[in-house]
Amino acid sequence: MKTTEPIQAVILVGGEGTRLRPLTYTTVKAMVPVLNKPYIEYLIEHLSSHRIKESILAMGYRPDSIKEYFKDRTDFAKSLIYSLEQTPLGTAGAVKNAADYIKKDRAFFVINGDIFTNLDFTAMIRFHHKVKAKVTIALTPVEDPSRFGVVDIDHDQRIHRFVEKPARNEAPSNLVNAGTYILEPEILERIPESKKFMFEHDVFPKLIADGLPVYGYPSSAYWTDIGTPETYAKLNYDLLLGLSGLKKTIKQEIAIEKSSSVHPQAKLIGPIVVGANCSIGQGAQLDGPLIIGQNSNIGTNAKIHNSIL
Repeated sequence: MKTTEPIQAVILVGGEGTRLRPLTYTTVKAMVPVLNKPYIEYLIEHLSSHRIKESILAMGYRPDSIKEYFKDRTDFAKSLIYSLEQTPLGTAGAVKNAADYIKKDRAFFVINGDIFTNLDFTAMIRFHHKVKAKVTIALTPVEDPSRFGVVDIDHDQRIHRFVEKPARNEAPSNLVNAGTYILEPEILERIPESKKFMFEHDVFPKLIADGLPVYGYPSSAYWTDIGTPETYAKLNYDLLLGLSGLKKTIKQEIAIEKSSSVHPQAKLIGPIVVGANCSIGQGAQLDGPLIIGQNSNIGTNAKIHNSIL
């Protein structure tokens, strides 16, 4: 008998992060720092707050950097499972590759590893079970639907079709795929092994064509794609400033790690976050919003404003 509480999430972190270069030349996208903490850590913590205690990381590009970071973190050791793909398998193929780790008696989450959201996962899974969906797709509203694949739903929130980048006046809605899904385990049977396969193109449209119940879950929760330098910067500033309904991540206007030093004649105006092992020199003028990464050296009389270093 199936249980109704998901205890797993598959997080897709296998991509090379080409849109975020040059940051991802040396750092896998999931490990890019957000307020000096790897992005993926925020997502795992948010899942845990919704009683989703086990995350399967579907990895491909530079997997060792993720493993290395978490290997000594006892608070994460029991909650992480690593699934490695030898060649890029796409969003659905990566989940199929992790099938041996997915429990077959309950629904599970799939989350794109390049989105940041405070989506209410608990409410979403309740909706999924209430409507008896085989797949539930989180949806987010956008101002310009012509840039996205738009979702057409009825008054019961059942999805009838996907419309790729429609003209503004022809879009059936302003709701787009937010990169978070709930799948019943039998959906895995529709994904071939060891083959590149995409949920967006190869799985979801076929499910709808076959008449299976695929539902949308619209939400006004905070949502952003961290895939470009512009959206990456916006996320950092939004967290720093407490925008878009997010709580401020730092408790002080100026948060400095204990291992860092600030010259008494430096001038700092928050909000500012300074990472570990930093040095801020005499006469430096730092004007937030500003995030300084670990091991940075800010020289004498330097002036920095509205930046991420």
